[in-house]
Amino acid sequence: MENKVKRNLPDDLMTKMSLKPFEGVNIGNPDVQRVAPKASVTTGENKVVESLEEVIKKTLKDGMTISFHHHFRNGDFAFNKVMDLIIKLGYKDLTLAPSSLTGVMNDKVIEAIKKGVITNITSSGMRGSLGDFVSHGGLKNPVIFRSHGNRARSIEEGEIKIDVAFLGVPVSDPAGNANGQEGDAVFGSLGYALVDAQYADKVVLLTDNIVDYPNTPASIKQTQVDYIVKVDQIGDADKIGSGATRFTKDPKELKIAQMVNQVIVNSPYYKQGFSFQTGSGGAALAVTRYLRQSMLDDNITASFALGGITKPTTDLLEEGLVNKVMDVQDFDKGAAASMAKNKNQQEIDASWYADPHNKGAVVNNLDVAILSALQIDTDFNVNVMTGSDGVIRGAIGGHQDAASAKMTIITAPLVRGRNATIVPSVETVVTPSDSIDVLVTERGIAINPKRQDLIAAFSKVPELKIVDIKDLQKMAEKQVGTPKPLEYTDRTVALIQYRDGTIIDTIKEVKD
Repeated sequence: MENKVKRNLPDDLMTKMSLKPFEGVNIGNPDVQRVAPKASVTTGENKVVESLEEVIKKTLKDGMTISFHHHFRNGDFAFNKVMDLIIKLGYKDLTLAPSSLTGVMNDKVIEAIKKGVITNITSSGMRGSLGDFVSHGGLKNPVIFRSHGNRARSIEEGEIKIDVAFLGVPVSDPAGNANGQEGDAVFGSLGYALVDAQYADKVVLLTDNIVDYPNTPASIKQTQVDYIVKVDQIGDADKIGSGATRFTKDPKELKIAQMVNQVIVNSPYYKQGFSFQTGSGGAALAVTRYLRQSMLDDNITASFALGGITKPTTDLLEEGLVNKVMDVQDFDKGAAASMAKNKNQQEIDASWYADPHNKGAVVNNLDVAILSALQIDTDFNVNVMTGSDGVIRGAIGGHQDAASAKMTIITAPLVRGRNATIVPSVETVVTPSDSIDVLVTERGIAINPKRQDLIAAFSKVPELKIVDIKDLQKMAEKQVGTPKPLEYTDRTVALIQYRDGTIIDTIKEVKD
């Protein structure tokens, strides 16, 4: 069957898994029912147990679904501690449902797959050796990739039923009141873990720092926690993120950032009380710096900044240029440290952030979103999931979610290395063209034809060179040539869901 973005979907899988094809970005106001979290009754206030192995034996059975969060990023020690024991104990046919998979987890996941411990995965993304392994058919069943908002929706509506959530935290008291703001491995917001803590049948906290009761602020509450395991070290703070994130010196990235800033300040959304979301990476961080100067020059403040948060954004909060920071994840140590001392840096869970089926996600109030892309095609569809070789090497993250902003800007160089970024057709559609408004490259900006209002506004700005996206694609092709078409087998190795759970694209197995 074919969906709205003209992607052919496998009829057998769609029928077998009761999946629906993507029909459009206008989700509307569906009348949906939340699944009530399962209550666990415990006696006493001390839930600390001596042995992680004992907890796993008490809570886990073959065929169950287990979850983890990725706030520790590559400084995570919790995942491998748990998976080592699960593999050793010989469990089979588990579904792995983390908020995302980071590089530090890859080897252990591959080992678990090869031994039949994990047979299903749902995640926001994967990279490196695991992405390569899955892309070449290493997993028995197709991975289901979901955005952060869609993952929250899927858990709340019962599509993902988490049997046991193993959640690493930097600090907890003996009853299970925990946060990410104190301890030796501070990472700030626990946003992606909060939905797991609320809905999982069993919640196991791992920490290296147990403090006196009651521990506040309590992001995860004692009412949600079944067991607490003390470990020697829960994470490496130096690998969670850098300190003050570096301002890029790359001329191409700086040029793109300057143009993005010009797009923002000359748009109808740049006014007192506007809101924005930027990502991480050199160009995005440079945008924040340029935007800061424009806001100072124009005496404008923002009502809120959203999303994965970096130190340049919390610096705006400290300066009074941003009134509130709505924080679902911190990308560096500076932003993480800021949360503990600034009450206007509000921790939010993934549902509040971006669930399209709740009674009002923060992304619905977003004016401007600045996002990146691995590829964007001449129809303005965006790929953040697969490389030019067809291998899984990215994550949906909050890309689809933030793209619901009133103006969504994609930043991308014309080419990366020997690969074009602007292409006739992306390998994998992740965020559809109806969500994308402006593409900014070092060679000019392209505006989605559906946004005639923006074309009219930016045509009056001398600093902005408006170029047809098809001309940008030809420039890229002239620079790097036309690649040979990729070869795939007929086997589907991954399904890409849109925010509402419909299937927007599939990823096929790459031929050796």
